[in-house]
Amino acid sequence: MDIKRPGTEPSTKGPADYFTGIVRIDPLFSPRDPARVAGALVTFEPGARTAWHTHPLGQTLFVTAGCGWVQREGGPVEEIRPGDVVWFPPGEKHWHGATATTAMSHIAIQEKLNGSPVDWLEHVTDAQYTR
Repeated sequence: MDIKRPGTEPSTKGPADYFTGIVRIDPLFSPRDPARVAGALVTFEPGARTAWHTHPLGQTLFVTAGCGWVQREGGPVEEIRPGDVVWFPPGEKHWHGATATTAMSHIAIQEKLNGSPVDWLEHVTDAQYTR
């Protein structure tokens, strides 16, 4: 058994290579072999968002605060709010983040495949982001 206390791992800034705007990542749990699932609390300031990306084994988001937007490739930008649970199937190209005026936090859970939980792609343009 392992009890992880809040603050035992430092918060990190979402890297500019993968995020637009101000994003804070608070690790919640990381896999220990042979497990491969990890989770983090991710907070997006207004206007902040991920780049387009995919997950080899999918991703689940639990929205905990604020108001955000999500979009899968070819689909509409959709609003998400606290209590919403979003599932992206393996390989589905998507992005997620805050709305233009409201911050948003979610818990992101994904599994590693061959050592990686995500494949990062191009940034979401301002035109794609604008609803």
